[in-house]
Amino acid sequence: MIPLIHGLSAVAGRYDGFVLDLWGVIHDGVEAYPGVAETLAALRLAGKRTIMLSNAPRRSAALIEQLNRLGIQRDLYDEVMSSGEAVHLELANRADPVFAGLGDALYHLGPERDRNIFEGLPYRSVDLEQADFILNTGPVDLTESVADYQELLDRAVARRLTMICANPDHVVIRQGKRITCAGAIAARYTDMGGMVIERGKPDPAIYDLALSRLGVSDRRRVCAVGDALHTDIRGARAGGFDAVLVTGGIHAEELGTVWGEAPDPLKLAELVRHHGETPVAAMVKFAW
Repeated sequence: MIPLIHGLSAVAGRYDGFVLDLWGVIHDGVEAYPGVAETLAALRLAGKRTIMLSNAPRRSAALIEQLNRLGIQRDLYDEVMSSGEAVHLELANRADPVFAGLGDALYHLGPERDRNIFEGLPYRSVDLEQADFILNTGPVDLTESVADYQELLDRAVARRLTMICANPDHVVIRQGKRITCAGAIAARYTDMGGMVIERGKPDPAIYDLALSRLGVSDRRRVCAVGDALHTDIRGARAGGFDAVLVTGGIHAEELGTVWGEAPDPLKLAELVRHHGETPVAAMVKFAW
């Protein structure tokens, strides 16, 4: 059985730093969850280092601005890293051979708000027919699904274009509604035979980057907190960190609960077994 704890104070003594997911742990896409600011303040008072690590297809500065709007002040946490920031760094440095060979003409599959991933870098945003590769940051509209992009994917796979996916998440929960993310489009493209390169959770590389920014030398003294077994928990474990699952996020429907409600222990055990992941504990919400 996975221990169901009331909050991070139950395990905090084991760790010097925490890697915190945003969507599903800190906020629901529109509002910060109740008690989040107080929990972050308690972590700081206990001397714990914190980094927000999000599969968000935009740069870290944009996430800081969002947190400010949600009432999460900058002095409550230490660092921020996003999958969009990781893609930006790859596009800028071109150290990875795949990125080095992409070309400079990209087709941006995504909303205007995500253009900061490549703006200021030596790339041209062009139509699909002129593109060297696709930069996928997710559906333009929150109501769209993967099916809305099928015709575009058909044309892209015919041209054998590489897709860079800036958000490996398939879905998030926005105020109780499931929203399709870039990872779902990338998965369809992979199924069609297209080549996809992802940066973000659960790739262990982004946890190495997070660890370097967190400033904790021993990864055994770091715990990740997330609501998705297939990204947050899997990625943390692959990166050598312990992980705590928040049950009130993306898996709440599977568990038959709502935010803040404790799941049935047997259902929780079955969920963990089904996904093949091993969090050290679970809690119903981000709390101290």
